[in-house]
Amino acid sequence: MIGLPLGVILVTGEENGIRPINSKILKTINFVINVLRSVPFLILMILVFPLTRFIMGTVVGTAPTIVPLVIAAFPLVARLAETSFRKIDIHKIEMAQSLGATPFQIVTRVLIRESIPSLVSNLTIAATTILSYTAMSGIIGGGGLGKIAINYGYYRYKTLVMIVAVIFLIILVQLIQTIGTKLAVKLDKRNK
Repeated sequence: MIGLPLGVILVTGEENGIRPINSKILKTINFVINVLRSVPFLILMILVFPLTRFIMGTVVGTAPTIVPLVIAAFPLVARLAETSFRKIDIHKIEMAQSLGATPFQIVTRVLIRESIPSLVSNLTIAATTILSYTAMSGIIGGGGLGKIAINYGYYRYKTLVMIVAVIFLIILVQLIQTIGTKLAVKLDKRNK
């Protein structure tokens, strides 16, 4: 919900974009995205403890991990969406402009529609990355397989529990990747 619109802004807001915005605003958005993408998730979780405590009232548990997950996920999704949008043939956008399409129509009917296969592929990458983030959030009681691996495996010296949790994570990533790849291929008009 945050990353996709930011990806649109990054592409359409450029000087030669379909809806240019102030270059200082665009540079600021790029800078914030780059900074947030540079910070490892574990460190980011700790850095945003004050914000998490302010929003959620606590920093431990499943619900409070949503704050750092969102902060870590939206820059990734924004960059992946930007990459997908940049793959669109510029002639399609120019044709829509020559036919009198508004910037909103170009974004919804050309930019997003034409990049759906790429967006699905990149969403698959984002989903698997965010899954690894959720596993790391087990350190602060985030729940799920990460919590099981840490609390019942690592802290109790039960290597088998940790290995089983990792195997389930691998299976989950494989499942997400397989479904995402098949869906992207099915949606790609070049394959029809």
